[in-house]
Amino acid sequence: MWRRARVLGHPTSVRAQLRSGLAGYRRSGWFRVSVVTMTDAAPSEPGEVRRLGMFPLSAVVYPHAQIPLHVFEPRYRALTRDCLAGDSRFGIVLIERGAEVGGGDQRMAVGTRAVISKAAALSDGRWLLIVQGELRIRVGEWLADDPYPLAMVEEWPTQVDAISPSVLRRAEQSVRRTRGLLSESGATSALAAETQFDADPEVASWQICSEAPLNMMDAQRVLCATSTLERLELLIALTEAMEQDLHRMLASG
Repeated sequence: MWRRARVLGHPTSVRAQLRSGLAGYRRSGWFRVSVVTMTDAAPSEPGEVRRLGMFPLSAVVYPHAQIPLHVFEPRYRALTRDCLAGDSRFGIVLIERGAEVGGGDQRMAVGTRAVISKAAALSDGRWLLIVQGELRIRVGEWLADDPYPLAMVEEWPTQVDAISPSVLRRAEQSVRRTRGLLSESGATSALAAETQFDADPEVASWQICSEAPLNMMDAQRVLCATSTLERLELLIALTEAMEQDLHRMLASG
């Protein structure tokens, strides 16, 4: 069942959660749904500064990663309606201080432009969304939160490096080991053995990052890395350090 948090579950199970969530609402008898599959809308040109609706979250969303969102706050319902009526894109940034609900939060300047790939409208005005990260953005100026957070943003592409398969393998294996150790205490689930990543190393690097059990500030550091290699090296350093800490904790009982 869908929780009342904005970000729901882990990216590896978003489609299953969407299906089970909708089925649960249908069984309840009060749910009426209209499911929309979004078509491609025209993105901004590289270097262009544009006004963009923003969705601050207590989570980091990476390019090429999927997340499910439960939209219940009125201002973000309005953002969802506007996205579905026009360009399906909006920005996601991490909340540095403050809460998701009610405003007054402090927000990071680097985030991700995302696109709604699926949307289900609930009968009481809430939305269940599947959102796909597209690319990094940098906020140049925050505008008034009217009717929802708005900002002037520009694309901030990373330097795409030629990455050896061994670096990608090391990053993936470190994430798998760390998730496996955390699963022993029930903190998170192990990464499914059948989970595969894109054949494009750049896309795969972001997908591997999205599976890493990082705290939000470390996840933001990974998002802000200037190149593919820097991103993967930082991910490896963070997850291998976590792995060592977990081994010590498990050994001490």
